[in-house]
Amino acid sequence: MTKTSRGVGSGRWRSGRSFVVAAVAGCAVGLVGGGFRWCLLRADTLRVSLLEAADGLGAAGRLIPVVLTAVGAAVACAIAQRVPHAAGSGIQHVEAVWRQEAEARIAWLLPAKFLGGLIAIGSGLVLGREGPIVHMGATIGSAAGRRGRLDPEDARMLHTALGGAGLAVAFTAPLGGLLFVCEEVTGTVRPRLVLLTLAGTVTAVVGSRLVVGDALVLPLSAVTAPPLWMLPVFLLSGVTAGALGAAYSTLVVRTLRVCDGLNRIPLVARAALIGAGVGVLMAFDPLLTGGGDQLSERLLAGGHLTGGGLTVAALVLCLAVRFVAGPLSYAAATPGGLFAPLLALGALWGTLTHALAAPVLPAGSASAAAFAVVGMAAVFTGVVRAPLTGAVLVVEMTGAGALLLPLLTACFAATVTADRLGSEPIYDALRRRMSERA
Repeated sequence: MTKTSRGVGSGRWRSGRSFVVAAVAGCAVGLVGGGFRWCLLRADTLRVSLLEAADGLGAAGRLIPVVLTAVGAAVACAIAQRVPHAAGSGIQHVEAVWRQEAEARIAWLLPAKFLGGLIAIGSGLVLGREGPIVHMGATIGSAAGRRGRLDPEDARMLHTALGGAGLAVAFTAPLGGLLFVCEEVTGTVRPRLVLLTLAGTVTAVVGSRLVVGDALVLPLSAVTAPPLWMLPVFLLSGVTAGALGAAYSTLVVRTLRVCDGLNRIPLVARAALIGAGVGVLMAFDPLLTGGGDQLSERLLAGGHLTGGGLTVAALVLCLAVRFVAGPLSYAAATPGGLFAPLLALGALWGTLTHALAAPVLPAGSASAAAFAVVGMAAVFTGVVRAPLTGAVLVVEMTGAGALLLPLLTACFAATVTADRLGSEPIYDALRRRMSERA
């Protein structure tokens, strides 16, 4: 064999090896991410049981959720402070690594994200599971690239691709994970990156299903496609959701800046104070806190809030509280993401929109659940500015394929509205903040 042919063969092996490494690492992402989700489910069950026991203790029992969330926030914050980039979502760090503005972190990041995220989210802070899982997935990808002796470009792609696999595991949404990589993290479609992401995402979702099963994250009863004349209504709904998303992004950034200015209060003490505030809300109604999956499930099923019906007053109250509690929880500097609370906020906004519009809409034109699903994707898009990711992610979570046209219409309107309002995509703002503080 000639030197040239050996070189070509070696190059082909390196190319094929990258996909093998991506598939194997994807299995690890699925098991770790699935394990994280399983632990969060157990933590939620334990928290609910504790709150039920506290109800039987009278006024003194009201202190239990306050102490629980305060201690959880403080401990999670203390863990995150020991490892660079462990606090917050971590998605901004994944994006910075792709842009070569930061280096991939491996040592202790995965256990810090896992344990810190479990404690923070499990204690009831208004945070999402997807941020830690995306960051853990990217960390596994970085380690796999190093151990697999991939070239620097493939290693960087694998870091990003396995971050997308993490998102797929968080919501059992493989296509959403792929679109997240192309639309949000990289802003480009590269055939090799797409293939690496597919290899990692498929095996990751398979691995996670071994742990948490294959059920939809937010199962929705069968919904019919709204009539075409309703599309302008969903367009208008997307406009309002885009404005809400722009306001939410602004509040997240400003809350972080305000907390940055509180230098005299130790970071862990600040986290405890924020946790105590969230605990007060939990004592009033647990649905006002947490990642929001239970709230979204009730809204999609036409359930009940605060012990009563889905009144406009109850929806407005819950929306206002979670609108503030989400940014405040994120400012506690614990591991935790933004996506899941955003989806719950969108479900609230969509349900409220339906409640306000129902008197002027013909009977049976569109259900409250349909508006809730569209609201989830539209508010997400207004904050993150990834319309295709938002639409596909929600379809994969709920199985509401019949709502694809309303979803795309509302996501388009939300993107344009947020852009016209001058709102910066949230992860661009968080990545810039990370660079300024480095």
